[in-house]
Amino acid sequence: MKAYQPYLKSIIFYPEINVVDTSRIDLNLLATLEVLLAERNVTKAAAKLHLSQPAVSAQLARLRDLFDDPLLLPAQRGMTPTAKATELAPQLREALDRVRSTLQSHRDFDPATAQLAVSIACSDYVQAAVVMPLVLALRRIAPGVRVAVWHLSPALMEQQLANGDIDLVIATPDPAMPHLRACHLYDETYVLIGRQGHPDLKPGLTIENYVRLEHIVVSRRGGIFETPVDDALGVLGYRRNVVMSAGSFLFIPEIVSSSDLVALVPRRLFRAQSERLMIIDLPWLSERFDIGLIWHERCHGHAGQRWVRELIGKLMVEGEDDAPRA
Repeated sequence: MKAYQPYLKSIIFYPEINVVDTSRIDLNLLATLEVLLAERNVTKAAAKLHLSQPAVSAQLARLRDLFDDPLLLPAQRGMTPTAKATELAPQLREALDRVRSTLQSHRDFDPATAQLAVSIACSDYVQAAVVMPLVLALRRIAPGVRVAVWHLSPALMEQQLANGDIDLVIATPDPAMPHLRACHLYDETYVLIGRQGHPDLKPGLTIENYVRLEHIVVSRRGGIFETPVDDALGVLGYRRNVVMSAGSFLFIPEIVSSSDLVALVPRRLFRAQSERLMIIDLPWLSERFDIGLIWHERCHGHAGQRWVRELIGKLMVEGEDDAPRA
């Protein structure tokens, strides 16, 4: 019985909580009450609110009905707040300040002072090529903006965006999801990488010599030894020697730099590792893919989210300008 005593005590001694009918609450009424409590005069409050005196008097009548209290009583000079109104005043000011701050934050975004968390779903390649420069830039110009990175799950992406689990997807846009908002970020091409001093790697590598090399391919699902590149080679009558299927691009530099294995990788991912790896352009290789930003309508008008999307686009353009030319 002892375990139930606090609960029984709350039933006996705690007063019943009245549930407020929020459908009766008009934010304009609360703003009027805030001014009335500050001015303690209907005429002065009306002037400050740019309303007529009868309109403010009518709103005060509605407020009295809403709070079941006179709120402001006639006095020799102006009006005197009741005990309930005095108790309400600081809470009302705090609540309205929060509302004003929220509304303002959606119109204006100051990266230097803003507090914002952004959830991004993407592949490990995009984490290195896009999210890493984004986070480094945010630490400099928007230290209050935090980034949560989610593993990209194409099957769940649409639902996660709709639910608000994630705010932004960075991936190749899917034409089958036209109701999601998207914008093109950049086109990606491939380069061949191998260790420095690899005996069979040199500029101008022909397709015949390329297919004879020992290749690593990346398969996000695992266990697949053919990619669209192999399909394209097959059309031309070639078949490359694939000896390993990896689950991530990020694993590749370690094994390539210590062996004679080679890998076809996105250019942006490894272009800064020319001292460690040989990076070979293949002019005859036409395969490419595009990367875009994908988001739900719920995030479209948010000033902070829009600023982050624009920053990503700017960083990718700057990355193109800084890229070494083939």
